[in-house]
Amino acid sequence: MKRVFGAKKDKEPPPSVGDASDRINKRGDTVDEKIKKLDVELNRYKEQIKKTRPGPAQEAVKSRAMRVLKQKRMYEGQRDMLYNQTFNLDQVAFASEGIKDAQQTMTALKSANKELKGMMKTVKIQDIDNLQDEMMDLMDVSNEIQETLGRSYSVPDDIDEEELMGGKLGIMSELDALEADMGMETESDGVPSYLQPDQESDLHGELNLPSAPIGHAAAPAGRSNGQAEDELGLPAVPRATLRG
Repeated sequence: MKRVFGAKKDKEPPPSVGDASDRINKRGDTVDEKIKKLDVELNRYKEQIKKTRPGPAQEAVKSRAMRVLKQKRMYEGQRDMLYNQTFNLDQVAFASEGIKDAQQTMTALKSANKELKGMMKTVKIQDIDNLQDEMMDLMDVSNEIQETLGRSYSVPDDIDEEELMGGKLGIMSELDALEADMGMETESDGVPSYLQPDQESDLHGELNLPSAPIGHAAAPAGRSNGQAEDELGLPAVPRATLRG
């Protein structure tokens, strides 16, 4: 049957947007090359027109230049059309790439959502609460063990509050007495007694010593009271008088 009807040919895959854009860009490059060649030829005709005199020769050059100019305009129109097609293909390619990125994002999100749901099934809030309670109990037991190991063997454990406040040990009584002594020492202007100046003891009263004389000394019995005395109780020296 294949020999009679022939084998069915496989269809070629349709061109992609990138392939179509590349093919159009190649066509545009070819058109640009043609336009450059026509520009060179047109410039040559312009120089010939300037050098020739008006007449049949100049008209022939002008007709050639017009033909080249028409071809140039045609190629420029084709180039603009190709550029527009390339621009449209670029927009389509950009939109297509955006859709592909969105599809990949959705696929990744679905996979992550499914994986997260599977992980959440293995983790329960009640299990976490129970684990926290067990950890707190273990920490309490650890603290009790540390306190037991750090207990001093020389300190009795059967001390109640009454003994601590002033019973057998009398610790608080001793502290109260010490605070009272320190308070009495700081009553005088806030200065302790050991920093205050020493006060003179009443030695005169204890030893019954006579008090020091005050004022002028008494004159002797044989001395007349009319003689002048100085401030120390001695006879005053008479001053010499100046003669005129």
